[in-house]
Amino acid sequence: MVSRNEMRREKGFKIWRFFVFSALGLFLFFVPVTMSGTRSIMLDHIVTVIHSIFGENIQYYTLAVVFAGTLIPFLTKTWKKSAFNILFTIFKVLGLVIGVMVVFNIGPAFVLDGNMGPFLYYSLAINLSLLIPLGGAALGLILGYGFLVFVGVLLEPVMRKLFKTPGRSAMDAMASLVGSYSVGLLITNRTYEEGLYNKKEGLIIATGFSTVSVTIMVVVARTLDLMDHWVLFFIIVMLVTFLVTALTAYLPPIRNEKEIYFNDKNSITEEDYEGNILEYAWYKAKQQSHNARPLREDIWTNFLEAMKMTASVVPSVLSIGLLGLIIAEYTDVITWISYVYYPILYMFPLENVPLIAEAVTISIVEMFLPSLLAAEADIVTRFIVGVTSISAVVFLSGLVPAVLSTSLNLQVWKLIAVWFIRTVLSLLIVIPIALLIF
Repeated sequence: MVSRNEMRREKGFKIWRFFVFSALGLFLFFVPVTMSGTRSIMLDHIVTVIHSIFGENIQYYTLAVVFAGTLIPFLTKTWKKSAFNILFTIFKVLGLVIGVMVVFNIGPAFVLDGNMGPFLYYSLAINLSLLIPLGGAALGLILGYGFLVFVGVLLEPVMRKLFKTPGRSAMDAMASLVGSYSVGLLITNRTYEEGLYNKKEGLIIATGFSTVSVTIMVVVARTLDLMDHWVLFFIIVMLVTFLVTALTAYLPPIRNEKEIYFNDKNSITEEDYEGNILEYAWYKAKQQSHNARPLREDIWTNFLEAMKMTASVVPSVLSIGLLGLIIAEYTDVITWISYVYYPILYMFPLENVPLIAEAVTISIVEMFLPSLLAAEADIVTRFIVGVTSISAVVFLSGLVPAVLSTSLNLQVWKLIAVWFIRTVLSLLIVIPIALLIF
């Protein structure tokens, strides 16, 4: 029990860091600024400036990132740790091969086709290789000095009522949002192993809150040319994602999941406190602000972590992305599966029903692919595809293997079932919103 007197006794906190660093972080990610005739957030402008300074040489930096990401599993000997590690190491090696082909213009024609390898490399891989490290460093401003804790505590009362999860799961959601789904899943897994979540709650959190970070959302919005509407796009993504999470908690397969604890541990209750929640949130924010690392150290640490994530993500995005594009371009598999969405899409006056159906279908392979398919479409289609690809949450190239590596012991078919349900619900919610706005 944290008493009110204890909360009030805390003195000497470096609380200025909460206000200054949090405000700077929010400015970098959420305040649109017009520069050189383009209106976007500062993080996006910084990437544009780097592009203009280094020009075509950026492609060699990205290739170095891909090479590092391919080499790391062999240096750390993690490539043979499990079947999934072996599989994704193969994908990373293929990603390096594709990167070399594109940069040096060698290899088969189907890889060098402008809509295939080069499209993936120059439209996606380069942006990812710049945005993730820069965004990771900047996210420390929001993550490390009390803002995340403050918002997380304030959200606690609504978590149980809306999502059927403990209040502390708000922290998992916030960690994914400002860090990555991998960070959120690490927190979820640790919390589950400590007996703070049961298996059902773990499934809800892993498939409902472990969305991509704000940095990745910027890449999606940038690919879809939606940065002029960034704040609106972000708000709608959050609204749809968490509304869908609230609904799926009451639907199978989540509804039927067993409420058992890790190694039959007894559940642990949440920390109690006296006084109102705002006072307690402020107390926790001051506590973190006081204990936080110096800014320079924090930025450097977060930058290194983000670089590791970049090196892990970019090679597999190239290989799995190309595989997905080849399947979409040269086979009818995605088209056949996409027919399942037609009854929903034809309920609305949409211009590109086949494109939307195929884009949301291919999101199960890699969440970036829908944005690539819809990059040249009308704004309503781009908005629908962008929001749905993020709110679906589950995708085979990233979240699924990350979930399977936890102690939750979830079956793949359940994760795919949740993806399908989330995609359907996301479409039903976002389409009327997009048609109303645009």
